[in-house]
Amino acid sequence: MNMQAPAPITPQDPSFISALARGLAVIRAFGAGRERLTLADIARATDLPRATVRRSLLTLQALGYVASDAKHFMLTPGVLSLGYAYLSSTPLPRAIQPTLEMVSEKTNESSSCAILDGGEIVYVARAATRRIMSVGLSTGSRLPAYCSSLGRVLLADLPEQEARELLSDMDRRKLTPHTLTDVNALMEALARVRADGFCLVDEELEIGLRSIAVPVRNAAGQVIAAMNVSAQAGRVSRENLMREILPVLQQAAESVRPALI
Repeated sequence: MNMQAPAPITPQDPSFISALARGLAVIRAFGAGRERLTLADIARATDLPRATVRRSLLTLQALGYVASDAKHFMLTPGVLSLGYAYLSSTPLPRAIQPTLEMVSEKTNESSSCAILDGGEIVYVARAATRRIMSVGLSTGSRLPAYCSSLGRVLLADLPEQEARELLSDMDRRKLTPHTLTDVNALMEALARVRADGFCLVDEELEIGLRSIAVPVRNAAGQVIAAMNVSAQAGRVSRENLMREILPVLQQAAESVRPALI
């Protein structure tokens, strides 16, 4: 007998475990540049009462996910087990990694695969030939979806109303003079992505960075991720991205489909 998946619940539902949600919020307060935080830092980042944050931290410390030096708190390597549980339970990272390495070898540029998580993309696999951004990227790294080629490909696959609502709720900062932040302009950009089947973002995420992305579909034709190639704008023109790199990306995305059930 087929079991129907449980319907999503809201924070107001009696089945919603608020303590679990608060504990996860505390974990998410840490990140790049936020490796060592005080209790007050975490309370501000999560908008939770200090007493609530303290209980969450003590529980996470007892479970081995958090350490403390009496003043600051920091995550332990034990947190990696949470991310590894996802990576080991989905075939996507294992199936896509050899393909990304092939793309990077053919193009001599960095190639990545990401999924959509709310208003951000999360990198699930990456083959880097050189560092092209001011911040280092690796599996688990997050970037805004609205101004990245990977994010726009994934947003373009959503129903239009859902994409508009996501964009409206995002913190759409102007990261460079070229960054699109207006929701209507972004919706027009998503329409072009749907029509073209790819997305090229030119120095919107970071000055000097160009990237081009395509959807990654499973065997049933559903978009489950996006794959891109990023390059320095001074080395690779828009025309080269579309003429030389886009066909490699498209062929790579098609080749991996049978392995993604």
